[in-house]
This record gives sequence, structure tokens and C-alpha cells, in this order.
Amino acid sequence: MNAVSEALEEVLAEYVSARTKHAPMRGPHEGYGVLLEELDELWDEIKANGPTANLRSEARQVAAMAVAFMVEVAPWPEVSVS
Repeated sequence: MNAVSEALEEVLAEYVSARTKHAPMRGPHEGYGVLLEELDELWDEIKANGPTANLRSEARQVAAMAVAFMVEVAPWPEVSVS
């Protein structure tokens, strides 16, 4: 398994874990707020020169919430067949 596959598996697990604890995003404003909060936490770890494990954990949470935004707030539009 390569590093990208491992990272994507971690993001999926994080997304599933988050959805067992929290309701889906209710709209773009809430989704933006959630993403911003996760990004701020990553920035805090960066500024603190945190350990790689903390950086990876925060990055995983950002990625998982970006996936949540894609799935829950901005899903693919339905394709109409003429």
C-alpha cells in the first residue's frame, strides 16, 4: 500500500468516526465553519511546531471535513437524461 492510499483510508475512517459523533453539515455556512475550525487547529499545531503525529491528525481532520462538505453540502448534481 502506498502513502496516498494509506492517507485516504485514514481520511475515510475519520469521516466515518465524525459521522458517528456529529450530525451531517446542514449547509454551506456551517460546513465552512467546521472546515475553518479544523484548519485553525492545524495552523495552531504548525505554529507550535507540534510533532508530526499531531500535524497528521489535524490534516486528516481537515481532509475528512472537506469530504463531508463535498458529500453533504455540495454533492454531484443529478444528471437529467433528455
